[in-house]
Amino acid sequence: MVSFVAACFLLISTPGPGVLSTAGFGAAYGFRAGLRYVIGLCLGQLVVIFLVVSGLAALLFAVPVMRTVLLALSTGYLLYLAARIAFAGSRIGFIEAQRPPGILAGLLLQPINPKAYVVNTTLFSGFVLWPDAYWSEVAFKLVVLNVIWVPIHLAWLYAGVALERLNLPTRTQRAINFAMAAAMLAVVALALYSTLRTA
Repeated sequence: MVSFVAACFLLISTPGPGVLSTAGFGAAYGFRAGLRYVIGLCLGQLVVIFLVVSGLAALLFAVPVMRTVLLALSTGYLLYLAARIAFAGSRIGFIEAQRPPGILAGLLLQPINPKAYVVNTTLFSGFVLWPDAYWSEVAFKLVVLNVIWVPIHLAWLYAGVALERLNLPTRTQRAINFAMAAAMLAVVALALYSTLRTA
């Protein structure tokens, strides 16, 4: 039980497309607009969890074309986002967007987010708590996961809002941008590794 909770915290809190874009929307549009995006991410997360626990994700990814399509979409998006972060200039470059995000923007990100599948597959199949009560275990894990997931994403949202209010030196801002871009590239590498390993 303790190891499952620790895994939830560590896997969810590490930088990925969801939390980085959440911080970015907070920095660009403030807390309220970012909160709508987080609601969308949460709904998208539930879609991914359903796909994982029902076995539909395994069936979809058993088709090589589907895995290739998802990998291409997610890798392209993550590389684009990493480049935008790294070369954002003198401002904190979590992500730049032209208009405030909505629920749909968050909802659409999660199904192409490889980290969402890796994390949820690990949490829902890698930690067996009650071998003879699968759906009770799924329900319990869903509650624990969301108790951790929601505050972490709200914290990243607040971090984006708070960072935008700081007047950091250009060198510090660039260092933050490149560190975040490196984290995004690590997510791309994880997705590629996971895909190649299961191929």
